[in-house]
Amino acid sequence: MRIFGVIGWKNSGKTGLMVRLISEITSRGFSVSSVKHAHHRFSLTRLDEEGHDLLPPGAQEAIFSSAERWSHLTAAPVAQDPKLSDLLPKLGPVDLVLVEGYKLEGHPKIEAFRPETGNDLIARTDPRVLAVATTGQPAGLTCPVFHLDDTRAIADFILEHVGLEHAATSA
Repeated sequence: MRIFGVIGWKNSGKTGLMVRLISEITSRGFSVSSVKHAHHRFSLTRLDEEGHDLLPPGAQEAIFSSAERWSHLTAAPVAQDPKLSDLLPKLGPVDLVLVEGYKLEGHPKIEAFRPETGNDLIARTDPRVLAVATTGQPAGLTCPVFHLDDTRAIADFILEHVGLEHAATSA
């Protein structure tokens, strides 16, 4: 399974970059799945028009389906973050899995960075960060630096790194 991550601090542009990368990479004929890690609580269960939880307290799992898509929700048996390695086998076969978050996991990553947030660059201390996508001009980096909005170049970098740069061109 080919995996590449997008990491960064809050408000760094991670989610927007993920959305653009998925669009760019799928437009080239590759199949992509995504995994998103959230540090905050979220709810996918308030979808019922009557306001009922679709995964009510006590239920272990729920499946939602429509003509366009379906989703499988599982209640966590223990209130702790699952490891990425536990989640990846739940995905079907695809060319590439893009992962948002999971900063501490061992997969290769690109860092989304906005200097105006006042945070430090993770790339300065984490060798698994192979490139930075930024709105600024960080000095002293030895890895490639892309403009945060240069989705095509970032996709080229990721696809080359995972060995997919030419695989779908004949399809």
